[in-house]
Amino acid sequence: MSDLVLLETRGAVALLTLNRPSKLNALSYALIDQMMAILDRIEDDARIRAVVLTGAGDRAFSAGADIAEFAESVKIGPDAAVKAFVRRGQAMTARMEGFPKPIVAAVNGIAFGGGCEITEAVHLAIASERASFAKPEIAIGITPTFGGTQRLPRLAGRKRALEHLLTGDSFSPQRACEIGLVNRIVPHEELLDTALALADRIIRHSPLAVARVITAATRGLNASIAEGLAIESEQFARMAATQDTREALDAWLAARAGRSG
Repeated sequence: MSDLVLLETRGAVALLTLNRPSKLNALSYALIDQMMAILDRIEDDARIRAVVLTGAGDRAFSAGADIAEFAESVKIGPDAAVKAFVRRGQAMTARMEGFPKPIVAAVNGIAFGGGCEITEAVHLAIASERASFAKPEIAIGITPTFGGTQRLPRLAGRKRALEHLLTGDSFSPQRACEIGLVNRIVPHEELLDTALALADRIIRHSPLAVARVITAATRGLNASIAEGLAIESEQFARMAATQDTREALDAWLAARAGRSG
């Protein structure tokens, strides 16, 4: 099988590229399975501390699910489609959302359907000025299936999300930034460097602390404030006894003493 997801290392950052440019990087079952396997490898590799995810070619980040492939599952029946398609896609976006190393999407073009859902799930996203977004599933008579009915309302608010979920119309990177789907928009030629620079700004810090922040924010988002504060306290307690915390505190105190001396 050809590499449907390319893996390249840039220092301590893994650059992943969805690699079906002739299909606008559509998310086939095999591509999703390959992505999950690569994420397993990255999680276990202490040398890699962050991930940047983009799409191959000059047209698309990802146009979404491979419709021809999942249509065959639908023909078999709902149970088969849920098992092969829905569960597979939801497992991938959940894996990205809870991944202990930061994932930054570099959205280089079309991010429709599942491509938009990946953007919703990852921790941070930078969009090219050429990017475009859509929730077009309603046009083929289905709901979003990789988490889009749940994550977009949490990011954008119910009414703003429903406008996109119910119309299926494409929207601009400016709109995506306005509703909290992406962090910022940059000129196309600056996209990858900007995403890599953002990853570098994060990996200056303790990888344990980064993982604890991701866990607290991800788990707490769907909890009550009381439950979320308990999660925050739990993650702090896990860090407080580590060498990373002691070294960071000692360095901060030493720098402060040097400034006041």
